[in-house]
Amino acid sequence: MIWYPYQQMKTMKPPYSIVDAEGVYLYTEDARLIDSVSSWWSVIHGYKHPVLTEAIKSQADHFSHVMLGGLTHEPAERLAARLRQWLPGDLNYCFFSDSGSVGVEVALKMAFQYYVNKGEEGRTKVLSLTHSYHGDTFKAMEVGDDEDYHFAFKKKENVIHIPTRIQDLEDAFLRFHRELYCFIVEPLLQGAGGMRMYDISFLEKARELCDTYGVLLIFDEVATGFGRTGHRFVSDLVCPDILVLGKALTGGYIGHAVTVAGAKVYQGFYGDDPALALMHGPTFMGNALACRAALASIELFESGNYMEKIAHIEEVSRRELKDLSSPLIREIRIMGGCTCVETVSPDVLDGFQEFAYQHGVFSRPFLSYMYTMVPYIIEDSQLIQIFDTMKEWFSRFH
Repeated sequence: MIWYPYQQMKTMKPPYSIVDAEGVYLYTEDARLIDSVSSWWSVIHGYKHPVLTEAIKSQADHFSHVMLGGLTHEPAERLAARLRQWLPGDLNYCFFSDSGSVGVEVALKMAFQYYVNKGEEGRTKVLSLTHSYHGDTFKAMEVGDDEDYHFAFKKKENVIHIPTRIQDLEDAFLRFHRELYCFIVEPLLQGAGGMRMYDISFLEKARELCDTYGVLLIFDEVATGFGRTGHRFVSDLVCPDILVLGKALTGGYIGHAVTVAGAKVYQGFYGDDPALALMHGPTFMGNALACRAALASIELFESGNYMEKIAHIEEVSRRELKDLSSPLIREIRIMGGCTCVETVSPDVLDGFQEFAYQHGVFSRPFLSYMYTMVPYIIEDSQLIQIFDTMKEWFSRFH
């Protein structure tokens, strides 16, 4: 049997069985549902997109996968070259992996070994944000701060968590800068920690302090990349030393991630000594099907004027939710292609998923958060249907 994620198996409700999907719609045997969360924020072009489907099919006619250990292939080389051209600054060196969590692990490993290679072995601490989430593998959990997901695992003493306040940031660097090997953040939008949003000035100050004290800055843009915050990448505004991408990298068609290092980090591993090398190698890194999907996805993103689509989604979201109010709502937050209605208690959302299902919407609220992260191809009428469903839910409490 399937062991499902984030569920108590004994008490979980049966999941909806999907038999087909196309555009923004998921199909069960008896219902058509607008996917308001893009399959965990990844399916930005919608389902069954002919360009993505053809890219994968045509690659499969040659080969689906070969290892990058001692071998290479054109799709991986083309994707690395495309990302080098597409990403800001000197983020030129692509290390592929098979999921966002592993991509974060690679980034942390890079940052730690960078200082080991330099002989600075006293740098053993990570600075991270409160309410942060970076994945479910062990190091990613350690630097995260999400007790709702990782309550069974004790935090270690080598991670310092701070809120998104500049004074706390400055204090942390003043106190710990000699011990820090990196500062890792979800830039502007903290996803699983509650869709928390903060200002770019915090990241600008973080970049300044990292430069001043010689600490590496890591952006986990697994969720925020590819336009979700209303920016193509937050890295376009503030360039990190290491960037992690996943989820929408392949348009949500197949699991893949990339950890992209700047020149300074790469040069810290480059030399004649084998001991300087990064000893890491996921089996499916640079998977040919995933690379072809990613190349096609990037082309769709650019040719389809997706940043204009995302700006329009934000405009419609603000318009449709501006009059939503209820004593059960703590706050409404909107940024780019993400909206979040934070309620006063998780109890407020009991039954909402099934209610949404009955109204033709697939939603997956968590804790006190009702949210949307829609596919960018969504039409206004479909987006309004999602918001009307959310508003009708709260109207039932009057």
